[in-house]
Amino acid sequence: GAFGIVYKGELSSSNSRTVVAVKKLDKLANDGENEFKTEASVIARTHHKNLVRLVGFCDEGPEKKLLVYEFMSHGSLADFLFSQSRQQWNKRIRIAYGVARGISYLHEECSTQIIHCDIKPQNILLDDSFEARISDFGLAKLLMKGQTRTLTGIRGTRGYVAPEWFRNTAVTAKVDVYSYGIVLLETICCRKCMDIAMENEEEILLIEWVYDCIHSRTLHKLVKDDEEALSDMKQLEKLVKVAIWCIQEDPNVRPSMRRVVHMLEGVVEIPMPPFPN
Repeated sequence: GAFGIVYKGELSSSNSRTVVAVKKLDKLANDGENEFKTEASVIARTHHKNLVRLVGFCDEGPEKKLLVYEFMSHGSLADFLFSQSRQQWNKRIRIAYGVARGISYLHEECSTQIIHCDIKPQNILLDDSFEARISDFGLAKLLMKGQTRTLTGIRGTRGYVAPEWFRNTAVTAKVDVYSYGIVLLETICCRKCMDIAMENEEEILLIEWVYDCIHSRTLHKLVKDDEEALSDMKQLEKLVKVAIWCIQEDPNVRPSMRRVVHMLEGVVEIPMPPFPN
């Protein structure tokens, strides 16, 4: 994982055994020692069906900072989306909605707002029922001071990083909205946001290809050979429009995650978005 090594473990009691994921944290901030228990307590108080639940933690000095999470049997959204076989459309849609609701909860419904700062398919796990579960939330504050931005690039997730990370401006919850927009496009198309293996040059950068398709009214190209998606074009167009709103360059133009959920659920109308620069 981005914040340290993850081990598969087991919690045993007199009458049961529970499989867990144990994350050994490294790279804590200088004041991370003091913050660890506070942040772990904040994480432990979050309860939502689209978040990975923290079962407990261990704090025995600088070298033994452990977070114990429930184990997710179906791996990550990255494994699910980028495998050889295209996954079911309805299953992908449910995952996309679940991720939006989970981020909205972190932003709007926690006692302390949690900005994830690293939303990407590798940090979205799938449970026994293929429900999306966001992991690694609440950990950004525990990173070494001044490294949150550089580490985001080093982790190889630049495609998901909002432009304001590189402008030395205040980072807000809108960075997660941007990242969600990219993840939503990848979920729709079952491909990575940048893929140099694409035969057609115009398809290498997913954002540009999506915009070309929506304006030339050829959205069907995004889900070629996906019969379920091709028979659900109204939903496809809605999802693409939501994603483009999320990836607007100006964070003030991006909707909040609560509004994104309302867009997805059909509570509010979705006008045609402007093209991000």
